[in-house]
Amino acid sequence: MLFITSGVAIPDSEIELTAVRSQGPGGQNVNKVSSAIHLRFDINQSSLPDVFKQRLLKISDQRISKDGIIVIKAQTTRSQEKNRAEALERLQQLLMQVTYTPKVRRPTRPTKGSQRRRMDKKTQHGKQKALRSKISPDS
Repeated sequence: MLFITSGVAIPDSEIELTAVRSQGPGGQNVNKVSSAIHLRFDINQSSLPDVFKQRLLKISDQRISKDGIIVIKAQTTRSQEKNRAEALERLQQLLMQVTYTPKVRRPTRPTKGSQRRRMDKKTQHGKQKALRSKISPDS
């Protein structure tokens, strides 16, 4: 079970984990040990609430395919278990993004006091700049 929030959990059967050979340097160890993890999660077939599914499909993330499948490859460590934990952590972070609902911003008007203070500050600044100008020889 992968827990996203207090009310939502994903059963392990919906997450497909596959061990593959890692890329990059590492010599013979890379060629013979399957330590990288491919995680696949089908958004449409999952037990997530429909609201979260729609939000996930709207996200423009390279890890989400057009078919609605999340593919995460974890290969930073040489340990398969650590890579598995990292892949699940990344999936959890991705799913946490859609569970957060931003507060609706309600437009407000500036108060009379704040408008007055802003105008006073502007006039003060203008006076200060006027004092910097050269003095005319007439006076």
